[in-house]
Amino acid sequence: MILKDEFLSRLRKIFGLNLYEVRVWTALLSRGVSTAGELSDISGVPRSRTYDILESLEKKGFVVMKLGKPIKFVALKPTEVVERVKRNVVRDAMDMSKRLDELKGSDILDELGNLYTNGIKYIEPTDLSGAIRGRHNIYNHLDMMIRNASKNVTIATTAEDLIRKFEALKSAIEKARKRGVAIRIAAPITPKNLKAAKELAKFAEIRNGKFKARFAIADNKEMMFMVLDDEEVHPNYDVGVWVNSPFFASAVSQIFSASWQSMEPLNKVKVK
Repeated sequence: MILKDEFLSRLRKIFGLNLYEVRVWTALLSRGVSTAGELSDISGVPRSRTYDILESLEKKGFVVMKLGKPIKFVALKPTEVVERVKRNVVRDAMDMSKRLDELKGSDILDELGNLYTNGIKYIEPTDLSGAIRGRHNIYNHLDMMIRNASKNVTIATTAEDLIRKFEALKSAIEKARKRGVAIRIAAPITPKNLKAAKELAKFAEIRNGKFKARFAIADNKEMMFMVLDDEEVHPNYDVGVWVNSPFFASAVSQIFSASWQSMEPLNKVKVK
C-alpha cells in the first residue's frame, strides 16, 4: 500500500494522529479486517509498536477489536470515524473547559499568579517581547491584549484580514467596548468586507484606511505588528512580533492618529 506523504500529513492534522497511527489506520482501511502482524507488514510500522498503536486507535474510536483468535481488528466507515472523533473532541473540550473553570478562585491559580508576579519583578519591560507564529496564535494573543485593555485599542489591518478579525475578535471587542475601552479600527473598506465592518462599527469606530499594514496597540503600552503580507503567506507561517514598550507603542499610536484624522468614517465611505 503506497500513499502519498502529503495525504498522510493531511490526515494526521485533521484527526490529530501521529505518523504510526495514520499508517496503521490507512492500512486497516485498505484491508477491512486484519491482524496486527499483517498491518505491520503493510504499513511499515514495527511489530513491537503495532499492538500499542491499534489499542490507541481503538480508544480514539477508529477501529474495533474482533473477538476470537488470532486477534483481528475491524475498520470502521470513515464517516462513522468522523462522527466518533467529533464527539470525543467535544467531550474532551467540555471536560477541559470545566477543569479550567474550576481553577478560578482556587489556591492553585493563586499560587501560579504569585509565581508570575514574583518572577516579573526581575524582568526588564523591554524583555517582555517575542515572535508569535501562526495566525491562530496571533489572534489568540490579540484577543488577550484586547481583553486586558482598560483605555484604548487601535487596530490597523488589511481588507481581507478585517473579515478574519471580525470572526476571531468580535467577542473580545464587544466586551472591551462595554468596559468603556475606546476602539479604533482602520482598514480598506470593500464590498466583500463591508458587512463585517458594519458589525464591528457597533462596538468600534471604523475608518477607511487605504494603507496596507497590520498591527494592534493596547493602552499605548503594548503592540503587536505582523511582519508578512497576509495575501502571500500561509496562515500557519504568519508571524507577529509582540512588544511591551510604552515608548514604542505611544510613538506608533501618535503617527497613526495623524493619519486617522484624514481617513473617511465608515458611514461616508462609498463602496463600488
